[in-house]
Amino acid sequence: MNRSEHGIHVGRRTLLAGVAGSVGAAALSTAAGQTAQAEAASTQPYPPNWPDPSPYGLADTRKDLWPRRDNSFILPLELRPRDKALGRVWMRDTYVNCFVVNGRPLYVATGTTRVPGLTAAAPWNDGLFVWTARNLRGPWKLADTTGIRPGAERGKVWSPEFVDENRPGRTVVAPWQTHWHDDQFGKRGNVWAPELHYFRDKWYLVACMGDHSRKVGSFMLVSEGGVEGPYRLVRGNLDKPFGDSFIGGPSFIEPGAYHHIDGSLYSEDDEAWLVLHNHVYAKFRDDMEDIVPTTNLPSFQQTPYNPEPYLEGAYVFKYGGKYYLLHAAWDRRSTNPDGSTRNAYDPPGPDRTQDQYDAVVAVADRFEGPYSRRWTAGVGAGHNNFFEDHHGGLWATFFRNPAFGYWADPARIADAAVPGLVRLEWTGPAGNRLYARRRN
Repeated sequence: MNRSEHGIHVGRRTLLAGVAGSVGAAALSTAAGQTAQAEAASTQPYPPNWPDPSPYGLADTRKDLWPRRDNSFILPLELRPRDKALGRVWMRDTYVNCFVVNGRPLYVATGTTRVPGLTAAAPWNDGLFVWTARNLRGPWKLADTTGIRPGAERGKVWSPEFVDENRPGRTVVAPWQTHWHDDQFGKRGNVWAPELHYFRDKWYLVACMGDHSRKVGSFMLVSEGGVEGPYRLVRGNLDKPFGDSFIGGPSFIEPGAYHHIDGSLYSEDDEAWLVLHNHVYAKFRDDMEDIVPTTNLPSFQQTPYNPEPYLEGAYVFKYGGKYYLLHAAWDRRSTNPDGSTRNAYDPPGPDRTQDQYDAVVAVADRFEGPYSRRWTAGVGAGHNNFFEDHHGGLWATFFRNPAFGYWADPARIADAAVPGLVRLEWTGPAGNRLYARRRN
């Protein structure tokens, strides 16, 4: 349901707009024409696009774009033993989606989690967990993995710890994905930003080995059973992550070990593409075991900021016949020469403070672009995905980044790293924007 073309649903707002249109036409011929126009505008079937901050690259900080009590909620995921003390699941890079499986909607949730005793998902964590539900509000249960690994922690579908499950012709954990040790960090090896996709009646899990791994980059697993697995590594990742290596990441990453991160899967009809990092993509082979080989990965045709900052968490969502390209961008706060506050998607620099980890979005008629200028779709909602529920409602995930900025403040950190959902609104076939649902 994340990839289909969707029709326009006729609802109460559309009916009200039709009534208002007929009344407004008569009123416009009177001396009260301006008032009638304002009333008609207030009952249009779609909310309006907001004017963009100027110049291009400024962040839209309006409170209406925040996840709030009236437009969002935290998923009530089933707790694991490690979650009992906190009373909820600690999660970054929250991913939620809805798929039709055997004629019924199935909701899935996953994300980056941490091990007991650590305050972050680094320098190591112990794998990927999956939750499922038949309704967005729950109950959300851990995937039943007990038939695959009796006695193991329920819901863990993949981990570097599963290296002992490798068999000739079937690799679950590649050598570059295993836990390892060094003198600087001790135990190392973390996995982050998982996404679960249902394509051609199979489950695919795309994720990324993180900065503390032997090789850093995106990989894909395929289930040999249901959503709970068992999962194995696709053949294209036996020796390395997808794509070619390049210099990137923190200084402690060995040269040649860094590949494109935050991989995502986009599918349409019977074809699928891998979306990587912040600007490139690749088509999957028909057997889904690897990407189609190419000399250089193709790039999305985007409208970059000037200068372009570091972006991550790329994701493509199709709705209303348009393609939406999502990125996570840090809104950095600084001071203008006149003393006023500047909030912008600037690169790091002197006197620039990371504030909010926003979701910025651009729209195009084609998957590869060209994409429009970006706009702020959700404040503090970066590194997310968009999806449609089985009633046609639109949603975005969020998690409140605990590493830096607003949610890292000691007064707020207890409410950070959550499996959050915020309602979206579409501005229609003329506006073609998706925003966190605004108050008006």
